[in-house]
Amino acid sequence: MDIKVLVQEGAEIAQPFLENALQKPAKTPGQKAMRKTFKGTAHLARLLPTASGTGEGKVRYGMVTFKGLWIMDSPVELSPEEAAKYKLRFMDVLHAFMSILVFGAVSLFDKNVVKCFFPTPTDEAKDLLIAVPATIGSHLQHLVSCVS
Repeated sequence: MDIKVLVQEGAEIAQPFLENALQKPAKTPGQKAMRKTFKGTAHLARLLPTASGTGEGKVRYGMVTFKGLWIMDSPVELSPEEAAKYKLRFMDVLHAFMSILVFGAVSLFDKNVVKCFFPTPTDEAKDLLIAVPATIGSHLQHLVSCVS
């Protein structure tokens, strides 16, 4: 579909708004590698299960609690012994907390995230933004090696 622009004599020629958006800049090798990594991760995530299947082939959704597995969308309840196999344990909570800390530490290494939260950081804040992620990483590495 061609876009025709009618111009009066002596007026500037108007360009279609999306014309510049159609020209993509060349990608660097690093950008190409990141794109392939993200696409591979997305394909892998599609293969991961998101719910449990029953013997009849029905999919059931549940949540792990401190008492055991709670199946949300089924009138059928698990026996206490079967539900107890899937209790939420201290290590699960610790793992979730450490995952949040790692996410925070990794996000602090991204300059766009830092610019968003700290548009004009002071010298002390810059030092903290360098030291905190490294400190979190070293403490979590030590904690994981002690627990394992």
